[in-house]
Amino acid sequence: MKIVEGIGIGVAVVLAALLILFIRRALFTRSGGIIRLSVRVSTILDGRGWSPGFGRFAGDQLRWYRMFSFALRPKRVLSRKGLAVERRRLPEGQERLSMPADWVILRCTSNHAPVEIAMARSTVTGFLSWLEAAPPGAASPRLASQDWPAA
Repeated sequence: MKIVEGIGIGVAVVLAALLILFIRRALFTRSGGIIRLSVRVSTILDGRGWSPGFGRFAGDQLRWYRMFSFALRPKRVLSRKGLAVERRRLPEGQERLSMPADWVILRCTSNHAPVEIAMARSTVTGFLSWLEAAPPGAASPRLASQDWPAA
């Protein structure tokens, strides 16, 4: 009987964890402004280190949440004021295996620290519009290069 009870408790814990993950995701996505977004968290190996998640626009911030995390706080916050896009490229090598084919990788600097983010090609336009949006009269030198290759 103890084995059956142990298996039952284990199944209950797994189901509770899955329920919490789905409830967490539902809470974030119901308010809108959510995009699928991967962030490169490690650059030790070429083409690896990508972590899937979703981004949420909140005023002048893009808050990134890991897909498979119980945390209610964002893992990373990118502020529009300190964010600049350096270049755009298509996934190469191992990256093509870890993300959908229509995704684009943006190399950015966030407060002088490099960060790579990946998102769907259709989402890039909205992201760049958000990045360029500024209060009237404010300079917006956010895009470092205007001669990007067509992606």
